[in-house]
Amino acid sequence: MSWKGRLETENDLYRYHETPARYTAGFAIGIIAVELIYPKLPGNVANATTYPFPVLYKKVVFDIERLFEGDPALKDVIIEAAKDLEKEGVRAIIGACGYFGHFQKDVADAVNVPVFLSSLCQLPLIKTAISTRKKVAVFAASGDNINEEILRKAGTDTDRVLVENIGTLPAFHGIRYGETGFNNKRLQEEICNAAENLLVREPDVGAILLECSDLPPYARAIQDITGLPVFDFNTMIDMVYHAVVQKTYYGYF
Repeated sequence: MSWKGRLETENDLYRYHETPARYTAGFAIGIIAVELIYPKLPGNVANATTYPFPVLYKKVVFDIERLFEGDPALKDVIIEAAKDLEKEGVRAIIGACGYFGHFQKDVADAVNVPVFLSSLCQLPLIKTAISTRKKVAVFAASGDNINEEILRKAGTDTDRVLVENIGTLPAFHGIRYGETGFNNKRLQEEICNAAENLLVREPDVGAILLECSDLPPYARAIQDITGLPVFDFNTMIDMVYHAVVQKTYYGYF
């Protein structure tokens, strides 16, 4: 596979251009997002201003709880959304909820571009990076659904993984159930309290992974409280973008 539609110098602007030719162009990252109605702040995967590069969204419509549970009936809808994004020219596909990970292997096998449906895909990397004496705390929107099955599809297992269930926090209710508002300050305080209490109970945590695509706006505050590396959807998306859109380096040597 090759992409010939790169303009990197002034001379490139004057070349003869042909395929790829579509009604829009320039989207390297495609994001599958469930239709949920609530305020999506910068940092949220479903807020396009989160990124310094353009992203293309594809909406899917179903009850988010079905996605948490990995309902097999959702597979075809998600694969269709991924194929639509591929047709639009994206170079990689992301899912805007960690529980899209139930379908990671299905979608990766159905398209010809890299697929990272869940922030959980980072777990093997994080486990490799930290001491074997340390654990990874996963902050999850539905803690009961972070199990051996979904982690296996992300290339790992439950060993050295602690799950912190953020979905039960009172201020998270408006996000989980799709309401028209939520108290952002209160939610940040509740998440930070949860992080602080976790480290009291589990002092051997070496890194934190935010499963939920709504949690990156709080990553900095969590890091300030814990002093730990914090991984989320956006650390993954930034890495994926730079893998599929490599740059030419200029400077002195």
